[in-house]
Amino acid sequence: MALFLQAHATHPDWRMALGLSLAQLHAQSDAWAARAAAGGAELEPFTLGWCYVTDHYAGHGEAIVAELHERVPGVSWVGAVGAGVSACGVEYLDEPALVLMLSTLPRGHFRIFSGRQAWPAPGSGFVAHTALVHADGHTPDLGELLPELAERTTTGYLFGGLAVSRAPSLQAWHLADAVFSGGLSGVAFDAEVDVVSRVTQGCQPIGPARVITECEGNLVISLDGEPALDCLLRDLGVVGDMAAELPQRELLPRLRTTLAGLTPAGADALARPGQFGTDTRVRHLVGLEPLRRGLAVAESAERGARLAFCTRNPQAARLDLTRIATEIREEIEGDEGGAPRRVAGALYVSCSGRGGAHFGAPHAELRTVRQALGEVPLVGFFAGGEIARQHVYGYTGVLTVFTAPA
Repeated sequence: MALFLQAHATHPDWRMALGLSLAQLHAQSDAWAARAAAGGAELEPFTLGWCYVTDHYAGHGEAIVAELHERVPGVSWVGAVGAGVSACGVEYLDEPALVLMLSTLPRGHFRIFSGRQAWPAPGSGFVAHTALVHADGHTPDLGELLPELAERTTTGYLFGGLAVSRAPSLQAWHLADAVFSGGLSGVAFDAEVDVVSRVTQGCQPIGPARVITECEGNLVISLDGEPALDCLLRDLGVVGDMAAELPQRELLPRLRTTLAGLTPAGADALARPGQFGTDTRVRHLVGLEPLRRGLAVAESAERGARLAFCTRNPQAARLDLTRIATEIREEIEGDEGGAPRRVAGALYVSCSGRGGAHFGAPHAELRTVRQALGEVPLVGFFAGGEIARQHVYGYTGVLTVFTAPA
């Protein structure tokens, strides 16, 4: 049975935050070792660790990793820089903080990969089932690298997020036993590491899903044969003479609060009324083209794909987050015919645009997860994009749990 421990701290000095977090982990480890000894057993060695830091510490990546290797020898570390970090029921946004998690997962059941450590070769004897992926969002051809990586797993399922730093002078690094500022890194798990993962969309459609019938690059010109801007105005309730006379200075604020949900051709745009399907990627509207009444979207558009306009909705975000966390718990605990399972540890990657006020109060997003899953070891970060399956999402949360026998 794999053991997971979590710790977190905030402090202006990264050394103090790391020291406080490691002290928490050592205290928890000692307590578990005492329990094991009382039962005539020994605590398994810790093998895999997660370290997520806010971008206040982004300039100290190499020093943080060196300290981790020195203070916790024998552990492989993965992680990333985020706009914020999270633990069970707690989130740190706009303040210097870090979160740590340790696990005793057997070494034979996972493999670290990065620019220095290649993905397990087909003849290595290790078969990847799923993989946690951290990436630099500026990596060229990221949209092609993720599907290629997913194909190397037996499930096609990736989970993780894009490192992000809001300070232009600092790099958004990710971690796989060393600091990287480009490409992909993470850890692959074999089928013996049982994970359950779900994506929650933080946006709600305000109109139907229409087919993109004409586009150029990221400019959507027509939807279902109609000018895209006219479709948007209709969904916003701006019709007739009002639409013709509305000046751009009044229209642009509405565009800033409206987004586009893009779904590949053949996939389900809506899972149910008022809820996007899992293949939908939400992107900003970044401009308009008045002459052809087109709309520019922050992603290349494809003819035949579907687009539904949407808004960020705090209430819908809370309800959908509760739904996926509850579904995960019920899937684990209600597996009839199988051995009873429980949540041993969890990772939560949320969009940097979702935390804090979007859920109504500080820590509300992570407290929603805790209410559904219970007090389980959990760490995560607020990313520049969330990875699930082979896609990079926006305005979503990706919740992944590791299970163990009950």
